Amino acid sequence: MAVHVSARARAVRAVLALGLAAPLLTGCFEEPSPHEAVRDFLLGWQSGDYAAAARRADGDPATVRRALEDVRLQLDAASIRFSIKDIAHDGDDGRADFHAEVDLGENNPLWQYDGLLPLHLVGGEWKVRWSPSVIHPDLHAGQRLAVATVPVGRKPILDRDGNPLQDETPLQVAGVKPAKIKDPGRLCEELSRVTGFAQDRLLGRILSSPPQDFVALATFGRNKYQQIKDKLAAIPGLEIVTDNPPVAPKSPVQIVGRVTAITAEAEQQLGGPQRAGDTIGRDGLQRAYQDQLTGSTETRIVILDSKTWQQVKELKAWPGRQNTEVRTTIDSRMQSAGDDAVRGSRPAALVAVQASTGEILAVSTSELNQEKDALAGKFAPGTAFSIIAAHGLLKGGLDPEQKVPCSADRTVGGARFQQPGILGLVAPSFQTDFAQGCVTALASLARRINGPALASSAAEFGIGTGWRLPLRSFSGSVPGAGDDAAVAKVIAGQSARVSPLSMALVAAAVDSGTWRPPVLVLSPEQPVTTSEPSARPAPGPVALDATVTGRLRTLMRAGVSSGSAHAATAPGGTVYGVASQVTQTDKKQRRTLSWFVGWQGDVAVAVMAESGDPGTAATMAGSFFRDSNVQP
Repeated sequence: MAVHVSARARAVRAVLALGLAAPLLTGCFEEPSPHEAVRDFLLGWQSGDYAAAARRADGDPATVRRALEDVRLQLDAASIRFSIKDIAHDGDDGRADFHAEVDLGENNPLWQYDGLLPLHLVGGEWKVRWSPSVIHPDLHAGQRLAVATVPVGRKPILDRDGNPLQDETPLQVAGVKPAKIKDPGRLCEELSRVTGFAQDRLLGRILSSPPQDFVALATFGRNKYQQIKDKLAAIPGLEIVTDNPPVAPKSPVQIVGRVTAITAEAEQQLGGPQRAGDTIGRDGLQRAYQDQLTGSTETRIVILDSKTWQQVKELKAWPGRQNTEVRTTIDSRMQSAGDDAVRGSRPAALVAVQASTGEILAVSTSELNQEKDALAGKFAPGTAFSIIAAHGLLKGGLDPEQKVPCSADRTVGGARFQQPGILGLVAPSFQTDFAQGCVTALASLARRINGPALASSAAEFGIGTGWRLPLRSFSGSVPGAGDDAAVAKVIAGQSARVSPLSMALVAAAVDSGTWRPPVLVLSPEQPVTTSEPSARPAPGPVALDATVTGRLRTLMRAGVSSGSAHAATAPGGTVYGVASQVTQTDKKQRRTLSWFVGWQGDVAVAVMAESGDPGTAATMAGSFFRDSNVQP
């Protein structure tokens, strides 16, 4: 038999539970008072000393012992605790009212009920008049208790149009119908040996379930099942059924997340409400919304006919927590276009957002992780960061037509900047420098803006703010810039760090005129994690200066029409954007990054690719715009 709690531990808890009553029972009354009989019976039942309890009942001792022990097994109870409410007697008859608290374990509810012990004198000694109703007032001969559970299938994660972002995948569920099992103890011993699930927990589920119900004991994915299927087939009475839950993620796979069957190790770590037979999200939204997608199991305490197994009465029911679908902002058509755009032999990431809302429409990567890199990566943006620098410069009065020399090499405050492809000194306008991404010209403007002004513009575009998403993300960072060299490095996008998501939001802000925090899940709203470790309130929309934003749009249109982002041109609405190339060195790893940041219609994108060709990211953006068929 399965024993969940040691007799010693139960006895200690029993003394604590009944200890307040004990002095009253032993100090104020003597036999033939019924108080000691009541105390001994309930204390023995509570602590698992069923022989001691049986000595205080008038029934056959073996019958009483077995009945009390069966109650714990039939309820798979972690503990049963009693308190005495009232004891009364008149002559040779009496009664005791008690309150019971049954811990059903595995994060199941606490079942509480009131019971009655009928008492009478037998040979000068008080005894409990034995019948099944001693256990519960509604329990009678030929009946038993059981815990009926109603498992609920995992809900799907949906795109913005309500289409599932998972395909069905077969899982193998091992379980039993208790009525067909001759030796449940042996079955659980063998299943535990094969799977690692705790034998006593498996046995408890079998013995407490309605005997005619199928009881799921363990679930296996394809690979695990293939490894152990022969061993499972050798266990007498074990049944294998196939379930096809919607758990195989579609694109964006790492955002949606993977689902696996709960392992023995995971079951012990989680405790509840998950249990063997359930599924668990390993990463992505499947993990973040595990509780919402799975809910909790409906639990009912019922009385069954011991012969027919038919339900006689329901004693208590807990509906459990309702599970719910998770609706995301992902646009499956644009997600497909993004996947096609970045597909290839080089690392790349593309994030698209709806400019008017901040809703994330697509997260596509090649050889990069969609969450760790596209949402939470920390990359140097190069002169794509000049969008933010230009915002500060324009607010400070810079004329876009001002002549700013673009040279092959320039030193600002001791920091050296080089512009490939420039053979001599040319003096184009700031607009042309911006459109071409001339790093030497842009860095030379360090004396026109200081560090605090740059930081202020960055904050208006959400850089470094504590936005909230259910997955890890990075809003960007701008280091303090106290001298011309430091300011120049920020303008050139060499010292700042951003994620593709944060830059997509920058483009969206210029497009719409308002910076908005990102949104990935439309419902339910929780849970969330912050993009920064601080507990600051989530930021709201930030309206940008309309005049400055209008000039920024002109600059970014020039980036595509006559600048280095020309490869992003696509049919349909006008495309705006800038392209850049930057070399980033982290932990002695050197890589060259190509960027495009811009928009078409209401769709803003940031594309980053490892490439020596500065036009690679813009080419990917153009492909995305064409395949997405973005409307003006």
